Amino acid sequence: MKFFSRVLLIALALVGGCAIIVGAWLVVGGVSARPEPGRIETVLARRVRSFAISRSARERKNPVELTAQNLRSGMAHFADHCASCHANDGSGDTEMGRGLYPRSPDMRKDATQALSDGELFYIIENGVRLTGMPAWGTGTPEGEQASWHLVQFVRHLPKLTDGELAEMRTMNPKSPDEWRDEEEARRFLEGGTGATTKPAPPRHRHPGVTR
Repeated sequence: MKFFSRVLLIALALVGGCAIIVGAWLVVGGVSARPEPGRIETVLARRVRSFAISRSARERKNPVELTAQNLRSGMAHFADHCASCHANDGSGDTEMGRGLYPRSPDMRKDATQALSDGELFYIIENGVRLTGMPAWGTGTPEGEQASWHLVQFVRHLPKLTDGELAEMRTMNPKSPDEWRDEEEARRFLEGGTGATTKPAPPRHRHPGVTR
């Protein structure tokens, strides 16, 4: 009994010590997202993330066949949902990505590519707390399939071609003003005149999302 009490006291002391360190770190550095995360913080965060994903989730294999059609579906989904933070090429070099804490990673590099398919799927479906990564899971088979398509496309990022990047730019979300400007330019080049009221095409939605 004394042994367990001693272990409990040591654990509580460690937790308290960590809380004091974190509190002091926040007091000194504040809660600003402007500084670049330090190397130690980055390594610890990745270790905690890996530890938090169960072994069964890490070891899941992609059940979706890798085909040109499925890869293109993942590309379209990435361009519409993910590129605003991660960039079409996965570099993370966007206004949104540079402002996040931690920064959007360059998913072409080993820190992402070394993750298992199961880990990538888990992160897409469940997000990552205290980061800008949202949970995209819808709890439907169609939503899971779309996430597995995204896993396939993430694997493809280091081999992305200029042609694919150009195609993705046409898939990126645009504001109503941008759609109107593009349509007016098209009509002008085709010899038409006057403004257009053609509505923007519907956005690509993660399957299972009803709102």
